[in-house]
Amino acid sequence: MTTTDPDHWNQVYDARPETALTWFEATPTVSLDLLARHLGPGQALIDVGGGASRLVDHLLGLGAGPLAVLDISEAALAASRARLGEAADQVAWMVADITTFCPDQSWWVWHDRAVFHFLTEPADRAAYLAVLDKALEPGGHAIIATFADDGPEKCSGLPVMRYAPNDLAAEIERQLPGRFKPIESHRHMHITPKGNRQNFQFSVFQKTAG
Repeated sequence: MTTTDPDHWNQVYDARPETALTWFEATPTVSLDLLARHLGPGQALIDVGGGASRLVDHLLGLGAGPLAVLDISEAALAASRARLGEAADQVAWMVADITTFCPDQSWWVWHDRAVFHFLTEPADRAAYLAVLDKALEPGGHAIIATFADDGPEKCSGLPVMRYAPNDLAAEIERQLPGRFKPIESHRHMHITPKGNRQNFQFSVFQKTAG
């Protein structure tokens, strides 16, 4: 089993309703607060690993867009489309492995809540960051949330990488020297549907114009 195995993630989403998954948030408050600062009217956003997240529901309600949601799991995206009904037509849905994704357009904001921390292999992290660099507009922002350095060591049966904000910034600088500058970071304690506590960090980076 690997992080980039779509069968694994389809089984995860098929096994339980999305409201029972450990990462479920009825209202993704931290993401919405960050997007209120970094996503303007008419600016394009891609939600990487968005799956069945409710973020797209809230963004549609706020009139944001254009919006794209990418996930390796077709089952996850199908759950979101079914939940949204006709409103799903306002979103570009993409089934893809982010480490091999070939974007044919660019976005102003790249949002990732908990994909990057599943990339335990250096080659996968390098591939992800290369896609990020290609997909994000100069001056645009990447919001990357991972388990904090004191967060869980596994999720959905898979090992994860844990990061403090400065560790994540250093990883991006190693792979993409001078391409992204850290703007802000925040710790967040996520409460799972079963009441367990998970420490996250949210970091925002701006792509340089050069």
